[in-house]
Amino acid sequence: MGNRLSKIYTRTGDKGTTGLGDGARVDKDSLRVEAYGTVDEVNSTVGLVLATELPEAVRDCLVNVQHELFDLGGELCMPGYTLVPESYVERLENSLDAFNEDLPPLKDFILPGGSEAAARCHVARTVARRAERRVISLAHNETVNEASIRYLNRLSDLLFVIARVLARHEGGSEVLWVHGDKRT
Repeated sequence: MGNRLSKIYTRTGDKGTTGLGDGARVDKDSLRVEAYGTVDEVNSTVGLVLATELPEAVRDCLVNVQHELFDLGGELCMPGYTLVPESYVERLENSLDAFNEDLPPLKDFILPGGSEAAARCHVARTVARRAERRVISLAHNETVNEASIRYLNRLSDLLFVIARVLARHEGGSEVLWVHGDKRT
């Protein structure tokens, strides 16, 4: 493991640049910093889900996701470095299938909500979609591990399914979208 932070502020970013994992300095609004910063946001929103009462299987899955997201952020902050293997994507797919197995088929669109944990999970899902868009933007200009893009895509799908599971777990129900003509 690298150096430990004993002092949090360094003043090296006071002029709008930051250091990447390889030592290079870039603008804080660069595509790469935006990509790994948004992955960090996903991780934080998953932490908000974890701060609620959850079934053990969901908790275990999301704790693992947090570690994998940290790997992904590390990968993105070090150009040319790979930390996210295809097995991470496969694990998400397996979890997705397992959580989705007992859910009723979707016949309508679902609005974010249903319970506190489900609503938090929907927020995490939307931030994961934004992270995916940011990583794709980076990939238009620099080399990006394709497994990382697939990971974020599957993660947002998984968070959607987990939100459905959580709505039921907390005794709530999913909020179904009703077209404006039919709401009145």
